[in-house]
Amino acid sequence: MTADIDLKDLVRTIPDYPKPGIMFRDITTLLGHANGFRACVEQLVQPFVNRRVQAVAGIEARGFILGGAVADRLRCGFVPIRKKGKLPGKAIGQDYELEYGIDVIEIHEDAIGANDPVLLVDDLIATGGTAEAAVKLLRKLKADVIGAAFVIDLPDLGGAARLAKLGVACHSLIAFEGD
Repeated sequence: MTADIDLKDLVRTIPDYPKPGIMFRDITTLLGHANGFRACVEQLVQPFVNRRVQAVAGIEARGFILGGAVADRLRCGFVPIRKKGKLPGKAIGQDYELEYGIDVIEIHEDAIGANDPVLLVDDLIATGGTAEAAVKLLRKLKADVIGAAFVIDLPDLGGAARLAKLGVACHSLIAFEGD
């Protein structure tokens, strides 16, 4: 029974990765647990079951795994948001700030139609920089970003609040305070 599974117990914490002082929240252990993965997807989908969703947009790379499963449950398409230079067709990009520089994510320019309701999915929201860039990228295509769903929220880092300022509500399954 998936309702009895505590998803937080299935997330592995790796201290000092990728650098000292960081507590890395690794969902590969959750993904590898069949009932945990099923419960995770069911819970990510739940708030959106009765909403019209044309596509799920997943952020590279774990957002692909989760987003594909969510799209299947919602019976809609899946659209990848990738790092610059990884998409084969004509793409548009959006810059975002990293701790030490700028990066770019891209989406195919014909991936989503104007006013299409789109759900953004990724494994974790921390500072919100990548998620904010993804929302801006989707809006360049004039998509209606109806929400964002994450397995993990690190609320002390402010990412969900950052998306809220853009008018995008976040649905998260687990929170780790102090990270």
